[in-house]
Amino acid sequence: QVQLVESGGGLVQPGGSLRLSCAASVNINSIYAMSWYRQGPENQRDRELVAAIFIASGISTNYAHSVKGRFTISRDNAENTVYLQMNSLKPEDTAVYYCNAKQYAGRILHEYWGQGTQVTVSS
Repeated sequence: QVQLVESGGGLVQPGGSLRLSCAASVNINSIYAMSWYRQGPENQRDRELVAAIFIASGISTNYAHSVKGRFTISRDNAENTVYLQMNSLKPEDTAVYYCNAKQYAGRILHEYWGQGTQVTVSS
């Protein structure tokens, strides 16, 4: 079982920056991948993958096209924490951001979610 706790959300003006943190309850080296998803104001929308980092590779990352060049995902092994640095924020980045972890137990891939943190980009 992996517990994830997000922090760092808030209200920011367009063009501003925020850094989200996701602290895991286990050594993140035991996790296959950690990701950030977001869900926009319309509740009917599915969660959108924003960024992912593949822990075993150390450097392999994926980004949604809409955030490439603006957002950076990184990790701190000592703190068992993954970060999402968000720069040049736009109103359309407004969403609840969720941390996700995927961990193998044998051949079975388990998935865990944090509680979400609200990011609002508005003047």
